[in-house]
Formats: sequence, C-alpha cells, structure tokens
Amino acid sequence: MMTSNNRALAGKRIVVKVGSSLVTKFGQGVDMGAIGAWAKQIAQLKQQGCEVVLVSSGAIAEGLKRLGWVKRPSEIHALQAAAAVGQMGLIHAYEVSFAQYGLVCAQVLLTHADLADRERYLNARSTLFSLLEHQVVPIINENDTVVTDEIRFGDNDTLGALVTNLVEADALVILTDQKGLYREDPRKNPEAEFVHLETAGNPELEKMAGGAGSAVGTGGMLTKILAAKRAARSGAATVIASGHEPDVLVRLIAGESVGTFLKAPVGRLVARKQWLADHLKVKGTLLLDAGAAEALRTKKGSLLPIGVVSCEGRFQRGELVACMSPDGREIARGLVNYAAGEVAKIARHPSSEIGSILGYQDEPELIHRDNMVVMS
Repeated sequence: MMTSNNRALAGKRIVVKVGSSLVTKFGQGVDMGAIGAWAKQIAQLKQQGCEVVLVSSGAIAEGLKRLGWVKRPSEIHALQAAAAVGQMGLIHAYEVSFAQYGLVCAQVLLTHADLADRERYLNARSTLFSLLEHQVVPIINENDTVVTDEIRFGDNDTLGALVTNLVEADALVILTDQKGLYREDPRKNPEAEFVHLETAGNPELEKMAGGAGSAVGTGGMLTKILAAKRAARSGAATVIASGHEPDVLVRLIAGESVGTFLKAPVGRLVARKQWLADHLKVKGTLLLDAGAAEALRTKKGSLLPIGVVSCEGRFQRGELVACMSPDGREIARGLVNYAAGEVAKIARHPSSEIGSILGYQDEPELIHRDNMVVMS
C-alpha cells in the first residue's frame, strides 16, 4: 500500500470495526489487553486530529462466558439474552480502557430498522456527529437484544460499512484475525499472492473470497469485501488488516503498508454529489433571492434561511429539494435540514433567529454545501 493511497485515512474521520474473535480471544471472554491496545491507539489518532468511530462485536461471546454456556444456543431469545448480559461486560471494558487516556466513550446500539427509516437514520446521524463534536468515542454494536432474523444486519462488517456511510467517514478499517486478502487460499498454495492494493467493488475480489471451499470465504472475508463495496458507494476506502499487528491503526495513519487497501473508485464528496444528482427524487422547491442564487453559483457555499423567499411542497427533514433562482431556473439541489412548515417560518430570517422562531435549532444552514449539488 503506497502512502499516497493512505492519505484518506490521515487527519480525517475513520470507522474501525473489530471482530468478535479479536475482542473475546476466540470466545474466551473480553480481552482487556487487546481493548486497551486499541484504546491507546485511538487516543493517539485523536491527538493527531482524527475522529474515530468504533464498531465492536463480542457481546454474545462475552455473554455466553458470563452465563457459563459452553455451546452457543440456536434459539434467538437465548442469543438475545446472552447479548444483553455480554454487552454489560463489553462496554465496561471499553469504558475502563478509554478512561486511562482521558477519553469518554458512548454506547450506541443500532438495528437495520434504525438505518432504513429516514427519521431514525437522521436522528442516529445527528447523535453521532454530536458525540464526535464533543470528542466522545462512539462504541457501536448491533442491538442483538431486540433484533430478529428479519431485521438483523447479519454481520458487523455490514454494520461497519453502513456506519461509514452514515457518518460520512473517509475510511473503514476492518480489523480481523487474518492478515488481509489473498488471491488464492494460502493454506492450499503457500505461494498465494497477497493483495496489497485493489479497488473496492472489483468483481474479481468477490470471486476470490466467495468460491466454494474458499478458506477466506468461510473465514468471513467475503462479508468484508462486500462491506468495502458498500462503503465505497459513499467514497470511503477500506483497509482489511490483522488486529494482532502491533500499533496497526497508528501505522496505517502514518501511511505504512499494512493489510489490504481497497480504494474507492471516486472521492467522498464526488460520490455523494453523484448520489444526490442521480438517485433521489426531488420532494419540494425553495425559491431564492438574487443574492443567495448568485452566492450558490459562484461561491459554492451553504444555503442559509435568510436567502430563501418561499418554499413549495410537503418535504420532510433530510429530503431532497430543488433551489430555484428568481427567474425560475434550478440552480442547485440538496438535502434540507428542516421540514417545509419550518422553512416557511424561518425563511428571510438570519440563522441566529432559528432557535427563537422554532423553539430549537438543528443546523444553522438550510442546506449544507456538502449535501448540495450546484447545477452547471
């Protein structure tokens, strides 16, 4: 992995996913040494200006140990009970470890339904952004105590990718018990080529990991490749590396070649703007004054409520709206931070008055520049 391909990791926002086998020493119980090492590395990353979100498995494995269950049960309710018990030990281990470095962490439990529902998605996103703003390290896990087979993510690699998209991270780092990806099963071919650098979404990667009898496939590598493909949709790169590597996170940030680097075909902002322009349905319109229209065209800034004359449509927070110039031309479109009724109240007012008019303030902008596409 070349340093130039690691710059997406440096000084930005990353999601780190750690697997159950790493967290619990292959089911023996929470590994305080491993968790302490990750906490130390994340503390170092934060000192370098990185924002880190941690996605951690291990609740069920820890619960089985605490309950004295030798065999993993097949009943969903028994697994949910184990998760409830194990989550206590898991989050306590993280809390104690991060406290040693003066860091506060937060427990966030998610289900697929949380990210499939627009309002809950936006609420989860706002909460995570607020935690990062306050220098808190979010510890995210699937909410195994309430999920059923129909709504569970199925694996925390997928959850890691969804969280990467949710918080608009620059990279997803998947720590596993394997070095990374090989083009063949290294147990069958000791000379198998290791994949240092590839492009996420390359169909050849899925063939390598998902073939019948593939060691890397049965070891969970396919879910990691699919997670990288999902993360790349929002422009995020993915690194698959061994969690047993000393200081693996710090070395990655420094640009060292560790594990398999799967770069995204396009950058984060480009991917997001393509998605906004091509894949969402416009739910309403905002009529801008001449000054706001010119500012969007020339300065490519955010849209503030003071520049909006009126709005049309019954759109909700987070939906796509078109921005119209005084002569009726669409000059931009983006995700609006307030519902139609709220926009009607705060239009023509400065951002400083949003709180007094609505009784609360989500964002100072109606549409942030990162959530907007300006038409050519």
